[in-house]
Amino acid sequence: MELKVPPAGESISTVMISEWLVAEGDSITTDQILVVLETDKINVEVPSPVDGTLVKILKKAGDDADIGEVLAELTAGAAGAEKKPAAAKEASPAKDVAASKDLSASKSAADEPIVSPAARRVLDEKGLDASQIQGTGKGGRVMKEDAVAAVATPSAPKAKAAPTAVPVVSGEREEVVSMSPLRRKIAERLVSAQQTAAILTTFNEVDMSGVMELRKRYGKEFLDKHGVKLGFMPFFVKAAVEALKAFPEVNAEIRENSIVYKNHYDIGVAVGGGKGLVVPVLREVDRLSFAEVETGIKELAKKAQDMKLSLADLEGGTFTISNGGIYGSMLSTPILNPPQSGILGLHNIVERPVAVNGKVEIRPIMYLALSYDHRIIDGRGAVSFLVSIKNAIEDPARLLLEV
Repeated sequence: MELKVPPAGESISTVMISEWLVAEGDSITTDQILVVLETDKINVEVPSPVDGTLVKILKKAGDDADIGEVLAELTAGAAGAEKKPAAAKEASPAKDVAASKDLSASKSAADEPIVSPAARRVLDEKGLDASQIQGTGKGGRVMKEDAVAAVATPSAPKAKAAPTAVPVVSGEREEVVSMSPLRRKIAERLVSAQQTAAILTTFNEVDMSGVMELRKRYGKEFLDKHGVKLGFMPFFVKAAVEALKAFPEVNAEIRENSIVYKNHYDIGVAVGGGKGLVVPVLREVDRLSFAEVETGIKELAKKAQDMKLSLADLEGGTFTISNGGIYGSMLSTPILNPPQSGILGLHNIVERPVAVNGKVEIRPIMYLALSYDHRIIDGRGAVSFLVSIKNAIEDPARLLLEV
């Protein structure tokens, strides 16, 4: 039998083999995950269609493959049961002793977590202890993404160094690593956005005092009632919707020689996932409450971290919000997410001296940035759009009254 690359969505034609979870000659069971494929948007796990044996792997980890291409050859039927039965009967006493030692060793190894080959290489290179890493794969398996995340954690558990270990000095000063499909797609889209759109960025600053006071006053009641903390993002999402209603060109896109105005508000929220920055979409935001917006963003962020996002989660956004402030960014110029025509960049909140009614006061200030496609959005519309968001955030009552 042939194990082929399954369809991964109408916009995906090529995948990269991320890692094999079984080796040639291994017994396999129906629905057992054999290989993980990486696309420019999601990971795809390919299960076994039968009970049997994995005979030959045709595409190695790191190789590219087209949809429908053969990944491996399988045989159906009882797996491995008839391998060398005579050899087992002719085992010598010495071999029996060795076998008993191997059995005791395997019992102690059973307590160790299951680690994928790719994850094992990462952990071995960095000297990390796999037993202290929570795996996100099937059955708690430690995947490559788990290992990479552990490496990025300052308090990552270190493995005990072997007492006779000899340091190895490498003469190589460079490491060449193939770009993942996600990174390739990001590079392609960023370059395309710069080449095809007339990107301009306008800036403003917003006093966060009103929102922070509101969160302080009603934060506990909000948590008790809705089971989720009230963050800053729902305020900006709701403010963006009201601004998009007032300036529909920011919620539009260019399609060939036409401008397509969207009468729905599907907001993409950039979040850091297991494969890098992704932009899942929150649907029909104008119909959602603050609690539903907060819950929806939290669920999408969790799916991104667990690499459980589907294509449906990533497609069809009309406007994007990117919050670089959670990483400490003070100011940036976000790049458009094609075919969208606008993206709002949020930044960190810093106490700054500002003039209030003729007096200098210390206020929590955030810089806002709106990048937009100047082909369909003029400067006046872009500036007015950003001012609309600023006014709504500085006076949150506007969001309730929709003014």
